[in-house]
Amino acid sequence: MSASGRPSFLGRTAITGVGYTPLSRDSGMSVHALAVMACRAALDDCGLKPSDVDGIVTYSLLNDSVYGQAVAAGLGSSELTYAVDLSLGGQAPCAAVTMAAMAVDSGMARNVLVFRALNGRSGKRIGSTSYESLTSEFRYPIGFNAYPQYIAIWARRFMIETGFSYEDLGHVVSVQRDYAALNERAMQRKPLSVEDYLATPFIVDPFRKADCTIEVDGACAVLVTSLDEARSHRQPPAVINGAAWTTPKGSGLDHADLFSWPDWSKNCHHYLRERLWKSARATPGDIDFAEIYDCFSMVVPMTLEGHGICPTGGAGEFISSGETRLGGSLPVNTHGGLLCEGYLHGMNTVNEAVLQIQGRGGARQVKKNDCCLVTSAAMMDGSALVLTKDEMQ
Repeated sequence: MSASGRPSFLGRTAITGVGYTPLSRDSGMSVHALAVMACRAALDDCGLKPSDVDGIVTYSLLNDSVYGQAVAAGLGSSELTYAVDLSLGGQAPCAAVTMAAMAVDSGMARNVLVFRALNGRSGKRIGSTSYESLTSEFRYPIGFNAYPQYIAIWARRFMIETGFSYEDLGHVVSVQRDYAALNERAMQRKPLSVEDYLATPFIVDPFRKADCTIEVDGACAVLVTSLDEARSHRQPPAVINGAAWTTPKGSGLDHADLFSWPDWSKNCHHYLRERLWKSARATPGDIDFAEIYDCFSMVVPMTLEGHGICPTGGAGEFISSGETRLGGSLPVNTHGGLLCEGYLHGMNTVNEAVLQIQGRGGARQVKKNDCCLVTSAAMMDGSALVLTKDEMQ
């Protein structure tokens, strides 16, 4: 902690290299091979060698990935001085980057890779996995055992409390399809009008198929280092200027915490936002664009309101009026989101934010890219970052 009370790694660490594998429904590769490929691509992107890596952070859920140490060995890295394998899901990407940045700032490591790899379509599928928890014996006999069902309950409560409509939800999906059409990596690039969206059947009210993320095989990675070190890399730094995590009261007892959460119309970002903005020395009005974790479409408006970007009940009009489009006041999910690019468990949300800060968004590049909000988590515990351009660039 600095003398000002701000965590010392903020403003002193950065992300440079970004790496991906191709995304597919059947990679034909092991998860280890995918992870090594993505990490090697991130190193190539910033001009480093595997021997430059001395830290690695990753996360997995229900044993669907590989240990970071094994990936470092596959790369041919030298001795690791920092290694973390988190047992977390969608709340992990921003938190994993934060941990890497803290390790760099404390001197535990110099260059830390953060990656997520999984055969999420051809291998263990998160969307079809049963989650054991304290209430499983009561939920499973009545068929209440799939993640879309859990999030649908939060989504319906949000609609009831705020007036957010099915049409508004259709705009979330339609906007992200338009972004995805500009993204060569996106698995779903077909445009979808709000009218066509509304004509499709429900999977679980209020969600239709287009409201749910696409399971894919693949991996992505980023390289975290000090800001001083980053300035010598091939790509410009995306400076880590704000970070926060929350496990709100009532989280952690059940898979979806439905029986202990105080207000289903708010997600975790409502609880961490004050600390995030304070850590970044910023306000919601300073954000030029946002990359929001969206395993389901309703997470987008809930997170916009959670962070105070929109007032309570204001996200529907904000999105349907075009403000989240490429020419709007706050472009959101410029890669098409997890809904369209594919479900790399949210890590690709961080990657896209870095590319946009670096000005490498191609046809989908935002015009103003000085400051970005990045989020990780759907409803319960979660994390967020504020990334900015380097003032010296």
